Amino acid sequence: MKLKQLEGLLGGLQQFPQPKVELEQYPTGPHIASRMLFTAENSFGDVSNKVVADFGCGCGTLGVAAALLSAEHVLSIDIDPESLEVASVNAEELELDIDFIRSNVLDLGWRGSIVDTVIMNPPFGTRKKGADLDFLSVALKVASQAVYSLHKTSTRDHVKRTALRDFNASSAEVICELRFDVPKMYKFHKKKEVDIAVDLWRFVPASHQRSTSCRQG
Repeated sequence: MKLKQLEGLLGGLQQFPQPKVELEQYPTGPHIASRMLFTAENSFGDVSNKVVADFGCGCGTLGVAAALLSAEHVLSIDIDPESLEVASVNAEELELDIDFIRSNVLDLGWRGSIVDTVIMNPPFGTRKKGADLDFLSVALKVASQAVYSLHKTSTRDHVKRTALRDFNASSAEVICELRFDVPKMYKFHKKKEVDIAVDLWRFVPASHQRSTSCRQG
């Protein structure tokens, strides 16, 4: 599937009818979502025929993109039942088979490398400091191959240091810098729209590094 076709399909998805500020619900736009998954597949081979989990899936955009790019199985997780209803409709309309799980990502209780790849646009930590890194910590424990995640560019040094030092990632690389369009969705928003600089990261879990070394040996 070509990038433009992927972006077009994602652009037709339903989004949050009543976004919840306490969950930092902002839609992942089709421009960012399509490039995130297209890069994961075409540059690294981390989507097609892989088991992919979408953490904090919201209305399902990233998981839908993974399914459209021929993921073997997609697990989309969110704590909000209303978002999962919308995500389920989005998947049905495109005739995609996605498993939706209602859970706080931090309470999943998964042990070991359950999935190949985790994709996520986590809460940036505006309402709850460090929320994005809480998500990353779990993702690096359950992914065997890679974690793709969006984080504010202003936190780049902190994210890299935490991933490598505290979460034992074997590598942490910014693939590209993107502009995240935040529309006026909540009462406290003063401007019609705000652009936030975000980094698209690819993290490699330590477990993948170990398995690669074993195969080479």
